[in-house]
Order: sequence, then structure tokens, then C-alpha cells
Amino acid sequence: MTDLDRTTGTAPLTLRSITPSVFLPAMIYEIGNGATAPVIALTALQLGASPSTAGFMLALLGVGQVLGDIPASALADRIGDRHAMMLAAGLATIGLAGCFLAPDLAVLGISLLLIGMANATFYLARQSYLTEVVPTAMRARAMSTLGGSHRIGLFIGPFVGAAAIGLTELRSAYVVAMVTAVAAGVLLLVVPDVQLPPGQVTTARGGVTSREMLAGHRRLFATLGVAILAVGAVRAARQTVLPLWAEHLGISAAGTSLIFGIASAVDMALFYPSGKVMDRYGRLAIALPSMTILGAAMMTLPLTSGALSLTIVAMVMSFGNGIGSGIMMTLGADAAPAVGRIKFLGIWRVFSDSGNAAGPVVMSLVASVTTLAVGIVSIGSAGLLAATALAIWVPRYSLFATARSIAAERVRDGPDGSA
Repeated sequence: MTDLDRTTGTAPLTLRSITPSVFLPAMIYEIGNGATAPVIALTALQLGASPSTAGFMLALLGVGQVLGDIPASALADRIGDRHAMMLAAGLATIGLAGCFLAPDLAVLGISLLLIGMANATFYLARQSYLTEVVPTAMRARAMSTLGGSHRIGLFIGPFVGAAAIGLTELRSAYVVAMVTAVAAGVLLLVVPDVQLPPGQVTTARGGVTSREMLAGHRRLFATLGVAILAVGAVRAARQTVLPLWAEHLGISAAGTSLIFGIASAVDMALFYPSGKVMDRYGRLAIALPSMTILGAAMMTLPLTSGALSLTIVAMVMSFGNGIGSGIMMTLGADAAPAVGRIKFLGIWRVFSDSGNAAGPVVMSLVASVTTLAVGIVSIGSAGLLAATALAIWVPRYSLFATARSIAAERVRDGPDGSA
């Protein structure tokens, strides 16, 4: 069987066939995010911010994503996923240039908001495309591989960023990110998407507004959506607490980047096994241990006293985060209707991205009135609450929550997962 056969719909779609158009651009784009993640808070500190203000500045990435989610869904609905992603890559490049040149916290903050809006468009478009083309029987593997592509980028990025910082200075990490954003955009321009497999349900675009979608699924968003918000908060706070606690311990910027890279290696190694477990044993088989481990490990972070102990705890946190690769995207795809799917996913990402914004903000607010250690413990405890909420609500809104529900759905729809 040739590659042409696999990409023209004459054979079942495989993860390999969508790698050039989906996973590779996502990985390259995320290398830039990995390079800049350890240095955003440090850039804010360099510009005179306090530790709590530096955490807030990093949270502006999440705020930008929240602001961009609904417009991103409208944009992708109108011009298509691929064109929306190319536009996002260009927008990210402008924002990164602003971070590189920022003379004060105001310019840095505006630039981070812009990058967040670009990220919202980029991530939503790929999730929408995978939800449409991938059969449900391999949905979790596809989403976890997309999440794994992000993690591979996050693994490579800090090492590239550390090398650039070592050769020049702190802000050179933003130049690395500009190069990767442009490269991802070029790749999207030259590599076509695969065609929709025969028999796959096509997304009905247009005709449904985001307000109508929110009203029609208000109970789902008020329950499972809030649980997803909590998941996003804990995950995003992980990106904030590590560099801030490393700075508290007196670890250098290059050393912090290396700790990020080592921890990201754990994330990177777990994405495909995670997807296989979710496809076979259900979403809860991964969602519950993921949030329990991540939250508990974060709560122990203030007990670390040096680079070695910090690296060990960071690796445990990454294990919890890594086994949950793609879980939020998978649950969103499970719950999304075929009619107006991209509008649903846009709202879904508002909840997950609101968590991304809220996590660092909550941590920084608690830290500002108490201590950094108390702020870290408070956001870590939210992970345990998120695990409880997922246990309650996932079975109500996902047909693939457990091994038993998956078996029942496969009997109804057939072995390929399509009706």
C-alpha cells in the first residue's frame, strides 16, 4: 500500500499518514513555546516585576488564549483550519518580536496576550481537524499524539533556548521561537491535509452561533466544563511554579531551562501509551491518576531545597502531566456534536484556557498575601479536586469513559468506531 493510497481515502487513516500535516507542524511550533516558557517569568523579573507579578505576566498567555478562543472558532469556521493556523503563526511571530524588544512590563504583557491569541487559533484548528477525520476507535491515540507532539517540542525547546541563552543573553529564546513559528507556517503552506476517510461524519460548519451552542449545552459546560477548567489551572500553574521556585532557590536561568528540559523528557515518553490506554480502557483510566499525581507532586514542591530535589519533583509532576496527554482534547471531541462542532470546541477551549489563565493568577494572588510556598500548595490541591470532579462528570458526557462503555459503543457502531 502506498502513501498515496493512505492519504486519498482508499485505505484506513493512520497516525503516520497525518504526521506531516498535523503532528510535525505542532511539534515545530511548540519548540518555540518550550524555549520561551522558562524565560517569560524571568524576563518580567528582569524588567523589575516582583515574583507574584512575574507569575501574573506569564498568566497573560492564558488570558490571551481565552480572549482568542471564540474568535478563533469563527475564523476557522470561515476560512478553514489550515489558513487559520498559518495566520496564527504570523501573529505569534509578531508577539514574540514584541517580547524580545519589550522595554517595560506593559509591552511584554501586550505581546504575551497576542501570543496567547495566536496559540488559541493554532490549537483549536488542529483539534477540530483531528476530531473530524479520525475514527473514534483511535481518537484518544490521535489526540494524545497531538499532545505528545507538543511535549516533544517542549522537550526540545528548553535545550535550544538554554543554548541560545548561554551563547548570547536571556531574550534570545524569543528569537528561537520566532524561527519555529515561521517554520511551522511554511510547513502548513506546503504540506496538504489528508482527505476525510470514506464514511466519516463531516462537520457541519456555519449556521450555529457560539451563543446558541453555549445555551444548548449549558449543563455540560457547567459541570464537565468546570472540571476541565480546574485541570487547565493545575497544568498551567506547573509552568509557572517551576521557574519561580527555581529562582527562589537561586538556580540560574540556564539551569532552570535544563530542569524544564529534563522534566519534559518524561512528558514526551508517555503520550502514546496514554492514548492506547484511553482507547482501550476508557478516559477515566488516565484522567484520574494524571490529576492525582500532578496535584500531589506540586504540593511537595516547596519541600525541595536544591537543583537535584527540584528536578526529581519536576519529573514526578511531568509524569502526572504526561500520562494525561491529550485528555482534555479527547474529552472535548467525545462531547462535541457534528453540527457546529468547531463552535463547541471553541467554547470548550474557553473553559480549558480559562483554567490556564486562572491557575497562575490564583497562585500569584495567594503568594502575594502569604508566601510563594503557600501559593504553590494551594494550586496543587486543586488537582485533587479536579480528579474528583472528573470521576463524577466524565461518565455522564463521554461514551468512552470506561472500558465497559467503550465495548458497548463499539458493538453499536462497529469495530472501526464509525457508524
